[in-house]
Parts: sequence; C-alpha cells; structure tokens
Amino acid sequence: MIRSSIKGARAQRWREAVLQLGAWASLTLAVAALAAAWLAYRWLDPTPERRIVMASGPEQGAYEEFARRYVPLLRAYGVELELRQTQGSAENLRLLRDPSSGVQVAFVQGGVDPRADAGNDALVSLGTVAHEPLWIFYREDRARRLGPGGLTRVAQLRGWRVEAGTTGSGTGPLLQQILQANGLELEELRLGRRPTVFGVVELIQGRADALVMVSAADAPLVQYLLRAPGVRLLGFEQADAYARRFAFLQALVLPRGVVDLARDEPARDLQLIATNASLVARSDLHPALVQLLVQAAKQAHGAAGWLHAAGDFPQATSAEWPLAPEAERLARSGPPWLQRHLPFWLANFVDRMWIVLLPLLAAMVPLSRLVPPLVAMRFRSRVYRWYANLRELEQALEKPDADLGRLQAELDRIDAQIARIGLPLAYTGELYELRGHVHMVRKRLLARAEPCDAAPANA
Repeated sequence: MIRSSIKGARAQRWREAVLQLGAWASLTLAVAALAAAWLAYRWLDPTPERRIVMASGPEQGAYEEFARRYVPLLRAYGVELELRQTQGSAENLRLLRDPSSGVQVAFVQGGVDPRADAGNDALVSLGTVAHEPLWIFYREDRARRLGPGGLTRVAQLRGWRVEAGTTGSGTGPLLQQILQANGLELEELRLGRRPTVFGVVELIQGRADALVMVSAADAPLVQYLLRAPGVRLLGFEQADAYARRFAFLQALVLPRGVVDLARDEPARDLQLIATNASLVARSDLHPALVQLLVQAAKQAHGAAGWLHAAGDFPQATSAEWPLAPEAERLARSGPPWLQRHLPFWLANFVDRMWIVLLPLLAAMVPLSRLVPPLVAMRFRSRVYRWYANLRELEQALEKPDADLGRLQAELDRIDAQIARIGLPLAYTGELYELRGHVHMVRKRLLARAEPCDAAPANA
C-alpha cells in the first residue's frame, strides 16, 4: 500500500512538472514569436500612412493637369492625395529637398537641376511621364518687322519683350542655356517674370512680343495659344543639333494638322526640342506608396498624345536621378503576383512580411503540435489530482483505528470540490468516472460504519 501511494504521488508530481514545463515552453515560444513579429513589423513598416503630398505646378499648367488625374486613381486604394500648387520645377525641387515641407513627390522638368547627377541627392525618379517641349509663342505682327522670313531662330529674339514665367519655374534655367548656345544673354531680352497665366494675357493683348514656356502639350494654356489668332509657334529647324549638344533634350515633331485638321493647323510639320517630365520622390517614400504611384502613372499618362503614341509613357528611365527600386521592379516584372489575387494592401503586407512570416509559421508548427496534448493534460489533471486524495482516504479507511467520522467529512469535502470542477464537454467522461469512484469509496465507508452502528443496538 505504501509503495503504491508513493508511486501515485511521484506520478502526480511528474505530471504537474510536465504540465508546468510545457506551459512555460509554450508561453516562451509564443512570446518570442510575437516579439519577432513586432520587431519585423516595426522594421519593415508594411502599412504606411495613407496620405501623399504632391507638389504640382502653376495654375492651368500641365503639372496641375497631371496631378489632378492621380487623385481619383489613388483614392480608389484608400490613399488621399494632397496637392500643393507651385510655380514649377525649381520650386518643386526645393520643396522635395526640404524635409520640413512635407512634400513627398513632385513633377520635375529635365535639365533644370544642376545637382541631379551629383549622386548624393536624397531623391529618386519614379520614371518619366511626358515630353515637355520648349514652346516659344510669338506675335505675327512683331515677327513681320524682321523681314520676309519672319522669326526662324532663337538669336532673333534679341531686344524682344519676352515673358518667361516666374523664377520658381523650370523655364528660366532652360531658356538661359538655349540663349547662351545662340550667343545671347538673358539681359539682352526685355524679360518679364509674371506667372504664365498673366504672361499669356500680356502676349494676347500685345504688351509682350513672345512667351516662353516649358510644358507638356496637354496643358490648357498650350492648347489655347496653339489656336489663338495672331499668335504663332516657333519651330526649331536646328532641333537635331540642340539634341546633340544637350543630353537632356530630344528632337520631336509636331505633325501638320494635329492641332486642327479642318483648318490645317499647323500648316506644316514643326520641329521642336523637348525635355522630359519626371515623377520625382524623396528616397524615404514608403515602397508601397511608390508602387501605387507607378501603377497610377500608367493610367494617368498611358494614353496617346500629340507627341507620343499610346503606351509610350510612363518610362522606367531617368537620366538625372536614380530609378526607385520599386519602380525598377515593376518595370521588370510587373505587379507582384499576390496583387492579382488579393487586395492591394493585404498583398503588400504579405509581400513585405513573408521573410518573417515563413519562419514564424515554421516555429508555430511544433507549437501547434505541443499545445493540444498540454491542454488535454491540463484539463485531465483537474480530475486526476483528486485520485491521490481518494487513495489516501481509502488507505486510512483500512486501518483498524480509523476515525470514520473524520473520513466521512473529508469524503464529503472532496465530493463537493469535484462538483465544482469546470470542464469542456469533451472531458466530462473523466469527471463522471471520478464521481463514480468517489461513490465506490463512500460505499466502503458506509459498509465499514454499519457494524459499529449495529453493535450498540445488539447490546
């Protein structure tokens, strides 16, 4: 009896030790997994703020028109696009380089930034999105004073009243380079620095002889001036030469009749020189937002235009800023496979977290196998631990001098405690079996007590 009691006590202690050790191991593994997941979440930052601040451009300019196209495209993914109207490329670059400005992305004209090829700038390109010709509109009546040929070269602008936009635009720096290549300085022009909208008014009303602007053909002001009576567009007959001398320029053709087929405007093909507009972002812009912007750019700039065919833009190229890794990845492989089957934000979360999620899943497999037996053992231990008490009570009952009253009270206490055990239905079988064993011990106790009760009656 003593040996079996000792063995039962040892077995109970082993079960409790295993339960305690397993519980601590499971808890430690779970805490480690959660800590790793939290650290990875903080490091990889898979869910960025759903707001982007974009610097656009002057009123009624191409950049403002471009920026407005992005608003509904990004809103479809739950991202709010805040637009900041600016004077143009020069101001956009200044805002991008100023962390306190809050501007994260902007349109920038090629050739306007002497620091772009320095290699240490905190800016990246998301691709080129449009051709931006150098438009020189002039009044016909002023050009007639030059003689029968009219205005044919930039060098003939000497002494003209020319509107060239504000100092924050990209027109001034490009115009200065073009003038210097033609042997002119800005001081040799009667230069006006009004905003482009007011410069157009000055040109139409005859208070300016010419207006210079760098803009995509989509700009409302360009469209208006191409149809304005008394205003003509200068063609660059030396366009190929400009493209050879300036790496950021290229020669383009404005086809005959593209402005108005019925009126045959322009009446001949016009040679143009153009730079490219790039979508430039801060290098710390979240990769998920870069992905959204690049995919939105395909919808915003993918249609055909006067100077390009459908699908020509956006282009994953940049001569001045390094291409953002996410933009390069999308150009090479297209949208991630997960985005074809999952919502964007969920696909992005998995795409950025898989390097952590896979090891965590691998760690959870043994944990998932360990937990169910531990849980089962834990529930069953609520039942099995009472067998030690029953065994002790049964051994005490077998002694000749057993205190039956005390044993009866102890058995009632055990029975009451067992009645309060809470178990899932799957484990009630063990509970009813325990109560059956309690009933068996109670019968033995009552059988032992009967001779004692009968002895006084016989006497």
